[in-house]
Amino acid sequence: MEVVIIGGIILLAYLIGSIPTAVWVGKSYYGIDVRQHGSGNAGATNTFRVLGKKPGSIVMAVDIFKGWAATSLAHLLVLWNVIEPDQLIMFKLILGVVAVLGHIFPVYVGFKGGKGVATLMGMVLAVHLQVALLCLGIFIVVLLLTKYVSLSSMLAAIAFPLLLLLPMFKPDTPLLLIFGIFIAIMVVLTHKKNITRLLQGVESKANINPFNSK
Repeated sequence: MEVVIIGGIILLAYLIGSIPTAVWVGKSYYGIDVRQHGSGNAGATNTFRVLGKKPGSIVMAVDIFKGWAATSLAHLLVLWNVIEPDQLIMFKLILGVVAVLGHIFPVYVGFKGGKGVATLMGMVLAVHLQVALLCLGIFIVVLLLTKYVSLSSMLAAIAFPLLLLLPMFKPDTPLLLIFGIFIAIMVVLTHKKNITRLLQGVESKANINPFNSK
């Protein structure tokens, strides 16, 4: 019975992560499939680039929330006595990764999604709130200063394992630090094209002008 419950929760995490916020917002309110414009990704970065500040912010907020919600499903497994409390972090990581994969390969729109950075941020918020908030702060500051969502995402991801090395944020299990290092590497690798464009000075900037409500 436990296996069935765990399997059901994992499936639910994937379905939550698969919610194609960028595609639905773009098509419903602007008549645009963001996957056919800009970088072709169905995520917050491309939504900022193609549609502007308001829809980009909405997509980012929802994608962060779905990562947090899917990861937090692990608490139900503890509540229902399916897993032990000391297994909570491990299952949070499992469910969070599944949600991120759902964002990248969403079942609702032909398995063509985004890079999963915002959903990953939601996952991290559910796993280590203090460090996640600091990373979110780094993301926002870099974004406001540079208007590069890609650069902001990479720096925030790299900051996560570095912050976990500080004594005040040291996790109870090394599994979280290992995960943080892996995620930082993966985020950088998935932004290889962005790095090239940044170095060439041709990376697109997000439309985050506070006086522009587009």
